[in-house]
Amino acid sequence: MNNILVTGGAGFIGSHVVDCLIDMGHNVIVLDDLSGGFEENVNPKATFIKGSILDYSLIIEIFEKYKFDYVFHLAAYAAEGLSHFIKRFNYNNNLIGSVNLINQSVIHNVKCFVFTSSIAVYGKNQLPMREDMVPVPEDSYGIAKLAVEQELRACYEMFGLNYIVFRPHNVYGDRQNSGDKYRNVIGIFLNQIMQNKPMPIFGDGKQTRAFSYISDIAPIIANSINCKEAYREVFNIGADKEYSVLELVQEVARAMAVEPEIIHLDERNEVKHAFSDHSKIKKYFQVPTPIPLSLGIDKMVKWAKVVGVKESKKFDNIEVMKNFPKGWL
Repeated sequence: MNNILVTGGAGFIGSHVVDCLIDMGHNVIVLDDLSGGFEENVNPKATFIKGSILDYSLIIEIFEKYKFDYVFHLAAYAAEGLSHFIKRFNYNNNLIGSVNLINQSVIHNVKCFVFTSSIAVYGKNQLPMREDMVPVPEDSYGIAKLAVEQELRACYEMFGLNYIVFRPHNVYGDRQNSGDKYRNVIGIFLNQIMQNKPMPIFGDGKQTRAFSYISDIAPIIANSINCKEAYREVFNIGADKEYSVLELVQEVARAMAVEPEIIHLDERNEVKHAFSDHSKIKKYFQVPTPIPLSLGIDKMVKWAKVVGVKESKKFDNIEVMKNFPKGWL
């Protein structure tokens, strides 16, 4: 049995990774400030600590207490488009907080640091996105994620800290925070429909993404520490087939048994098309046949109807209002 720290373990992807690690027989400690997650998401067999990765004194304390064998770092504020307007907040939470964890992982000889990055590191016009491409992120979120990846490479060279980097994209499923209007498009659509409100689309809806169901993602991340060949590697992870947002609208409306109602908002400055190649990860791991989008959405709808409507909260600490999307006001 290993002592494993999972940051963001009360959140969407993190809580599913925790479940997998518990099933594998590990002793899991979850650190989460509940800014985007919920305590009820945490597996009851895990030890839950409410706290922030920015609280360095707390980080030092828990590393001293639990002597972690592995760290899974999934805590992040992953509102990619919003990150342009909350740069200080973004870099504090997504970069400085990560460095706090990396420092202690080095000091305490953690065997492997598993980091959830993002395909946001690639930027635009690199399709399909492959791990051997030179990343050119288009937003502050992608820049922060790439900086952490580079820091991990430097820490291996300097200190021998092993790491694995996963770059997931557009993951959806139960426990997703559908009350966050800045991210998680499927959750946003479901939340709107349950309130008899139209589904908001920025621009023409022809943006394309590959949507990845959570059960296709979490077990691979959790099991990665057992694949020594994957150490010090970077992997795209997720679904292969891309869909336009307009196609997504039709699927969500079908699953909710409603006629699709859309409100078009001003186009955002965002990467128009984003989907990745997964050849590399299939060479290292047993990757299941992805759950089709229609089936995944059906599963998420059943969960959403049980938990009901989530209140959308406004982010109160916008740092730059210039060119801020009107749909978020």
